[in-house]
Amino acid sequence: MLRKYLASARTALLWKVDGLGERALRTPRTPTGTSLLGIVLHCANVEIGYFGPTFGRSWPEPLHPALIPDDAYDTEPQADWAVPADLPAAELLAFYGRVGEFADAAFDELPLDAPGRVPWWPEGRAETTLHEVAVHVMSDLYRHAGHADILREAHDGAVGLRPGMTNVPDGYDWPSYVARLSAIAERFPPE
Repeated sequence: MLRKYLASARTALLWKVDGLGERALRTPRTPTGTSLLGIVLHCANVEIGYFGPTFGRSWPEPLHPALIPDDAYDTEPQADWAVPADLPAAELLAFYGRVGEFADAAFDELPLDAPGRVPWWPEGRAETTLHEVAVHVMSDLYRHAGHADILREAHDGAVGLRPGMTNVPDGYDWPSYVARLSAIAERFPPE
């Protein structure tokens, strides 16, 4: 079940970047610089960190430009959100596919109660299990897939949960709906 929902979160995130070019994927869309491709880079590094060193597992590939070293955060706290210009989107997306395979392999190699230690969590809380890490990472991936959903909708109106099941009514009069909600909000004083 954990593998299924982790895979579903990855699918939702990747659907939000599907069909966009380099510029659209890299454009910062929030005041804090969040981009669609930056979300993918962040999620890739989250999964490697939690399903790798936390359980004594190493990323199996040679150094890759999408793999952010721990010391990079000393000079750039947002290192895993800033996609280097020389890292093509297609390469990062393929990398993220391999990250999913690496993360899923933890479930083949370890029992759910396998002990781990998250080095960046505070002492007293750093000890964990594969089960706890899987739930933690899953919630993080879904949170970021939700961010990507909003960014994509603001970019070109594309909405929905995942391919084949958008969870969005077809043919709905969205402008009328938004106007109705705006009219309700305007009844209240500005802040």
